[in-house]
Amino acid sequence: MSEDILINITPFETRVALVEQGAVQELHVERSIQRGHVGNIYLGRVVRVLPGMQSAFIEIGLERAAFIHIADLRENRSERSQGLTPTPIEKLLFEGQTLMVQVIKDPLGTKGARLSTQISIAGRMLVYLPHDPHIGISQKIDSEAERIQLRERLQALIPEDEKGGLIVRTQAEGATDDELSADLEYLRKLWASVQAAARSNPAPALLHHDLTLEQRVLRDMVGVNTGVIQVDSRTTTTSLIEWARLYTPSVADRIQHYSGERPLFDTANVDAEIARALSRRVDLKSGGYLIIDQTEALTTVDVNTGGFVGGRNFDDTIFKTNLEAAQAIARQLRLRNLGGIVILDFIDMEDLEHRETVLAELKKALARDRTRMTVNGFTQLGLVEMTRKRTRDSLAHQLCEPCPMCESRGNVRTARTVCYEILREILREARQFNPREFRILASQNVVDLFLEEESQHLAMLGDFVGKPVSLEVETAYSQEQYDIILV
Repeated sequence: MSEDILINITPFETRVALVEQGAVQELHVERSIQRGHVGNIYLGRVVRVLPGMQSAFIEIGLERAAFIHIADLRENRSERSQGLTPTPIEKLLFEGQTLMVQVIKDPLGTKGARLSTQISIAGRMLVYLPHDPHIGISQKIDSEAERIQLRERLQALIPEDEKGGLIVRTQAEGATDDELSADLEYLRKLWASVQAAARSNPAPALLHHDLTLEQRVLRDMVGVNTGVIQVDSRTTTTSLIEWARLYTPSVADRIQHYSGERPLFDTANVDAEIARALSRRVDLKSGGYLIIDQTEALTTVDVNTGGFVGGRNFDDTIFKTNLEAAQAIARQLRLRNLGGIVILDFIDMEDLEHRETVLAELKKALARDRTRMTVNGFTQLGLVEMTRKRTRDSLAHQLCEPCPMCESRGNVRTARTVCYEILREILREARQFNPREFRILASQNVVDLFLEEESQHLAMLGDFVGKPVSLEVETAYSQEQYDIILV
C-alpha cells in the first residue's frame, strides 16, 4: 500500500504527515523553539578543571560553559568496567585541552549543558559507538534466538577495518541484511564527516547537529511502500536531496518540491485531521463512535454503536461496529502517537468467533505501525489490553496544555454549586468579622443565578447576618472563581 509523505516547513515549525490512500496516518511536529542540543557533537576546549568535584567546565560555543563529570569520561568508564582504580579527572583533563564531546542533557536555568566523551550516533536500526568496539542488542528484543541471530548477522556485515561498536535497536527486529548494511554505511559516513570537521575547525566548534525532523523522516519513515515525499520549501527540498544523496541515496529521487497554489497540508485535509486528533470523540462512518481518554497511567478507548442500526440483528450490528472500530483504533494510536498501556473496551460480543475476528482485524491494522506493540486477547471483563512503545510526546501533549478553568478535571462546578459555596463562605466570614457590607465578585453566570433563582436565598442570608450583600460581575473570572470583599 503506497504512502506519501508531506513536509510543511515554516520558520517556526516543521510538520510532517504520512498519508495513505488519502487518509492521514501519522503526524509529527517539531517547533524551532523546542529544539535542544542533546545529541549534538562539539569540539570543546577545557576552561576549568575542578578536582574537588571531579568535574570540568568546557567551552563549546553555547551561552554558558558546559559541564562534564568524571563518570561521563570514556577513560573512566573503561577503568571501572575493568575493575581498576579510576584516574582522577585532573590527570585526564587540563585547561586549554581540546576535546570531542556530545551533549547528553540540555542547559537548564543557570546550569550549562551536560557532556560526555562517550560518543554515540543513532541510525534507523543501529547506534554507532566509534570508541567502544562491541556489539550490544537492545534489551527489548526478547527472543534469545533473535538476539543471537542479529549479533551473528551484524558481525558478518561489519568491515574488517571497523574499530567502533554497534548497538542493535528494537527497530532492527525482522530487518534484512541489506537494511542493516545500509544503516551501517550511513553511520560510518556520518562519523567520517564528524572526524573531518574536527580536523578542520578550531575549538569551540559544532561538528554534528542532531538530525532535523525532516532528516529523521528520511532516515526512519521512508520504506519500500513510500511514494513521493513533497516539501513546500524550495530551500529545504534542495538541502534534503543533497543530504539524501549522501546518506540515503535510494530516497533522493522521491523528494519533490511542492509549488501548488493551495497550502500543501490542505491537499490532504491535514489541519482538519489534526483538529479531530485532539478531540475526545472519533466518529465512525457507520454512525458509531470512539471515546479516547488519555491519562498519566494509560489510555482508554471506548467503542459505542451510536446511531448505527445497519445490521440484520443486534449481534450483527455490534460485530460490524467493532470491526470498523478496530481499524479506527489502530489509525488513532498512530495519529495521536499514544504510548504506554492502552485498554480497548469493545462492545460486548457473546459470539467467540466474532471476538477472534475483531482481534485479528485489530492486529492486522496495527501491523502497519512502525512502533513496537504487544496485544493480548480479550480479558474476562471483555477488554483488550495492549502496549505501544512511547517514542515521543503524544500529539495532545505537544499541541495542548491543561485547561486553566477545570485544571485538567474535564469538568467545572456548576454555577449553583458555586453560589452555595459563596453563601457558606459569607456565613463563615460573618462569624469572624463585622464589616459594613459583603460584596461578591463572581462570573456572569453566578451573578445571574443570584439575581434570579437564588435571589431568595441571598436575601435570607443578608437578613440572617444583618449586613447588606451586593453583587459585582468580574468578566475575567471563570465560573468557579469568586472573591468576597469585606467593605
